[in-house]
Parts: sequence; structure tokens; C-alpha cells
Amino acid sequence: MHEITLCQNAVEIMQEFGRQNNARRITAVWMEVGAFSCVEPEALTFCFELACRETLAQGCELHLATPAAVSWCHDCQQDIRLLSPGVLLCPQCGGRNLRVIADDGMKIKRIEIE
Repeated sequence: MHEITLCQNAVEIMQEFGRQNNARRITAVWMEVGAFSCVEPEALTFCFELACRETLAQGCELHLATPAAVSWCHDCQQDIRLLSPGVLLCPQCGGRNLRVIADDGMKIKRIEIE
């Protein structure tokens, strides 16, 4: 489960931000998880709470966005939805001539402190 490591790293970044801004505590964070990141949102949510214990972020509210991949098939000229990063085939025509725009990482978009 790599979600715990991702959360621990995120909490370190959040705490550094909090210390730099003289925060008493971190109240909320907005994160974005890419469609091809192989991160399970439920596992991430669970691990986030654990990683925040006994830190400036204890009790922090997690706002998690998981935008879908944007894909275009040049063969059949349609927007398509890919279900997995491992299968880069058009579900409409089976073509491989695809343009895929998808993130494979996790980003902290905003941190709220008090």
C-alpha cells in the first residue's frame, strides 16, 4: 500500500508550509489524484487520517479530487474514456492512435491554516 507513504510525504509538506506561516494548525487540504496514479481514493483517505495524527494536521479535512483522463482517438475521431493506464486501446474501434492527457501523480492544490 503506497498510499501511506504518499500521505506521510504530503503531511510533511503541509507541516513545512504550516511552520513557515506560523500556523497553529492545518484545518483543510485540497489534493488532486491523477487518473493514472494507481492510487485508491478510499485507501488514501484512510491513510491520510493516520498520517495526520499528532501533527499540525491532526483533524484536518481532506478534499480529494480525482479528475478523469481526457482521451481522443484519431482513428474514429471521438472522445473516449480509458478505464486503465495499462490498456491504451480505443473502446470504440480498437485503435491505438490515441492522444491521452492524464496525470499519474498526486498534487497538493491548497492548504488552509489557522
